[in-house]
Amino acid sequence: MSEDFRQQALHYHAYPVPGKIAVELTKPANTVEDLALAYSPGVAEPVREIAQNAENVYKYTGKGNMVAVITNGTAILGLGNLGPLASKPVMEGKALLFKRFAGLDSIDIEVKHRTIDEFVDTVANIADTFGGINLEDIKAPDCFEIEKRLIERCHVPVFHDDQHGTAIVTAAGMLNALELQGKKISEAVIVCLGAGAAAVACMELLIKCGAQREKIYMLDRKGVIHTRRDDINEYKQLFANNTDKRTLEDVIEGADIFVGVSGPDLLAPEALKLMADKPVVFACSNPDPEIKPELAHAVRDDLIMGTGRSDYPNQVNNVICFPFIFRGALDVRASEINDEMKLAAVDAIRALAKEPVPAEVIAAAGADKLEFGPDYIIPKPMDPRLLPRVAKAVAQAAVESGVAQIDMPAGYMEAK
Repeated sequence: MSEDFRQQALHYHAYPVPGKIAVELTKPANTVEDLALAYSPGVAEPVREIAQNAENVYKYTGKGNMVAVITNGTAILGLGNLGPLASKPVMEGKALLFKRFAGLDSIDIEVKHRTIDEFVDTVANIADTFGGINLEDIKAPDCFEIEKRLIERCHVPVFHDDQHGTAIVTAAGMLNALELQGKKISEAVIVCLGAGAAAVACMELLIKCGAQREKIYMLDRKGVIHTRRDDINEYKQLFANNTDKRTLEDVIEGADIFVGVSGPDLLAPEALKLMADKPVVFACSNPDPEIKPELAHAVRDDLIMGTGRSDYPNQVNNVICFPFIFRGALDVRASEINDEMKLAAVDAIRALAKEPVPAEVIAAAGADKLEFGPDYIIPKPMDPRLLPRVAKAVAQAAVESGVAQIDMPAGYMEAK
């Protein structure tokens, strides 16, 4: 990162007012009569209505359009465990994305705690304030336990975006890339470099899309995760392969897919050369990928590649899904975001990438053209069609799977 860009980023966050989000009023508050309705005595009337029927909270308050972005700051971006306060700019950024892309109000909450129990209790005790909970930047393996417990305790959807948002966009792009390469996910050998929250979630969702668990090789800092290791947690254990292979070079030979959620420059050109014909490489370490696209394409002219960066084709970016997943979930008051809803999002994102791209999206992307192919397997984040397509697919899946508390409104998202 250049010093000039660093100063631009600091200036952006500091001026004209500190931070990236604020609260705005949705009702007039200019006269004595306005204030009498907004607060005392008028506010007593919706209080009584909600006390009689808790569902009225959606009618008289902003709960149904509000998402909390909650963290403990133990895994901030690629920066690590820098604490709750340091995570606040990232959480405000997430709130900005919710508002910008899905019209959802969002507030960031940074939790200081000593134990997982304390964190879970804090979030569970305030969850009813919101329509949904987006967990963010929580280290593995704590994040798995935290999300599991909160899903059990909360009556609103809880979604750890580092896990599931990454997995949904990865799966959508991966299935499209394999289609272009003439390969089936059920037959693909997959190498996953990284064994944290995103890695585990990505592989589990790919399995739900048809990948075979025994054909997945996952690696952590100590190498291949295999059945004879006794130093792996229960989540890594799910991907312990019964193999004598121990290194990245061992497992990548003949592999069809490489997914990197680890660190920069960890996939050497020599290793990339060992992959099968027409490989798919998702090098998603940010800001620096496991192998730079220029180098990868110089080594292999038959690959399809994605990264986590916006300045290369095929950006694997969570913003392509998480605002719209919450939009659909909240609009039918889903009690959770289940596998059916995640897979519906995968299918909607996949399908959109195959459609003609509007001129305004091409212009916003700074491209000459965008059409389904090796350099365009995932929609661009600024594509306005993502909101109606993904939200509607998710809402429909929630209704059909029985977790929606109300039906989809008539004509839902048809005007968008």
